[in-house]
Amino acid sequence: MERRVVYLCGLAGFLGVLAAILGFAAEAKHIRPGDVTLTDNGTCIYPRSPALGLGLAAGIALMIAQVIINTAAGCICCQKRPHASGSNWTIALVCFVVSWITFIIAFLLFLAGAALNDQHGEENMYYGYYCFVVKSGVFSGGAVLSVASVSLGIIYYIALSSSKISATWGGHQNQGIALATPQVPPQSTQPAFVPEDTYNRLRYP
Repeated sequence: MERRVVYLCGLAGFLGVLAAILGFAAEAKHIRPGDVTLTDNGTCIYPRSPALGLGLAAGIALMIAQVIINTAAGCICCQKRPHASGSNWTIALVCFVVSWITFIIAFLLFLAGAALNDQHGEENMYYGYYCFVVKSGVFSGGAVLSVASVSLGIIYYIALSSSKISATWGGHQNQGIALATPQVPPQSTQPAFVPEDTYNRLRYP
């Protein structure tokens, strides 16, 4: 495997793991119902939470990883399928589609969780007698999906690179095969003239 492929996969994998760690950290630090104080006049007092910054950082790390993978591999929709039975190309296509689906869901979970945790100070009460907080599992769900998205993206990149290498190698092999035909010198049909003295010597030794 080329050094460039290993480097890009390692970088994307590191960013995916970083996004997951930040997501789980945001899950541990997000505002819970017990952290909110409900006053007698119907006001919810929210404390400050680092989940906003952690969620945004997780979303940014995940987005950078997705950009790196897709920039290096290129859009599979714009590339020509090398062979009708290419298993690497099929694997790359499936991983490409699922990777983008999981990326979108994880990114939206990070942004939604971060935005909903951006409440501090006194706010009006939501839903009658209840204060609104982010449901548990939003950030952790985004963390799990971010790992799945980056993992599928790496598989997509490796499979597509292997498909390109196989197609190039097969083309070079076909170009190197040539049918050999025997080279027979053409036979001359013109009569040969022999000098008379040579003819006589050969005829009468």
